[in-house]
Amino acid sequence: MSELSQQVRRRRTFAIISHPDAGKTTLTEKLLLFSGAINIAGSVKARKAARHATSDWMEIEKQRGISVASSVMQMEYRDCVINLLDTPGHQDFSEDTYRVLTAVDAALMVIDAGNGVEPQTRRLLQVCRARNTPILTFVNKMDREVQAPLDLMDEIERELGMTVVPFTWPVGMGKTFRGVFDRRTDQMRVFAAGEDRRGGDEDVLVGLNNPESVKRFGSEFEQARDELELVAGASPAFDEALFLAGKQTPMLFGSAVNNFGVREVLDALVDLAPPPGDRPAIQRTVHPDEPKFSGVVFKIQANMDPAHRDRIAFVRVASGHFERGMKLRVVRSGKDLRPNTVVSFLSQRRELLDEAFAGDIIGIPNHGVLQLGDTLTEGENLQFTGLPFFAPEIIRSVEVADPLRSKQLRAGLTQLG
Repeated sequence: MSELSQQVRRRRTFAIISHPDAGKTTLTEKLLLFSGAINIAGSVKARKAARHATSDWMEIEKQRGISVASSVMQMEYRDCVINLLDTPGHQDFSEDTYRVLTAVDAALMVIDAGNGVEPQTRRLLQVCRARNTPILTFVNKMDREVQAPLDLMDEIERELGMTVVPFTWPVGMGKTFRGVFDRRTDQMRVFAAGEDRRGGDEDVLVGLNNPESVKRFGSEFEQARDELELVAGASPAFDEALFLAGKQTPMLFGSAVNNFGVREVLDALVDLAPPPGDRPAIQRTVHPDEPKFSGVVFKIQANMDPAHRDRIAFVRVASGHFERGMKLRVVRSGKDLRPNTVVSFLSQRRELLDEAFAGDIIGIPNHGVLQLGDTLTEGENLQFTGLPFFAPEIIRSVEVADPLRSKQLRAGLTQLG
């Protein structure tokens, strides 16, 4: 296998999708924490605290504790390079999410265990299903009084039309939440609430019939064991082909704010999420391990650095090997670029980028040369398909229909840059 093919196989590029307030940004922080990309997780709820979620870089996001613009972060875990895109959950900013979903190879769906399947989750899942994007499911907030896990399984299958295969199972919930049992490794990881640093000795209990588990957790573990036996007989076995086709979803339980089940999510992403695959262009199908570079602009963001009023074009690398300073052709205009200040985003810190491979997301400073949907190549005339565009009349109708809302709209657009 060539070095290029090896690098492509190491990549995992995925987006996190959810309804607002399901805990998506908190989970993003904890994934960065457990991968070693950051040393301490920010607080997305303490609006006046010095720390904020690493993925929330805009002032409006820090004030409100929400994600407005999609953030791109890269981390390494178990010899894999993981490109994580944290997308807005709020419907007002869903246009950004729809475009981001064209740049990923898998999605992690976050479900609030108390509220179950919510409207925005359904909408975003429909976008993923239209592209046959593989979906992993994380049921969050199990440290609260929530719905029974069997009821959540049934709701997800009924509402979303996907078969569910539990990979982990909660032991207790709310104040009696003890941890999660990993069905793949046949062991329970016991977690201590309130720890936002990784490291230390893990508390692990091996086996479903471990008497120590019953001794320590009593009825909570016995109930979980009974449920697991029921699930083993009723739920289908994991089928990789169905998962990759977006028809079956592995389900994991936990509490992102308390680190319950986060490591299992990372392991599942590495083990199950596909590496970069073929991407269709009008002219032909582009393979990720082709030697020549190609990529598509799926997002342009202004004012990521308020001190410089910059504009960054986010490019999903579709094939080949990118090297800083190489000549790239903008297929739409026929103009050539030699970007020397290309950046990557390591836990949302800008790092000057020397090279990138298929699946990576790179940021190119843009002074009006690049537009949404532009294809960049080493000279070949390619045009990638599938990037959605939205009519500006949608925004205009808000301003005409409700003058009071138009003032809020203008203020929001100013904040977004």
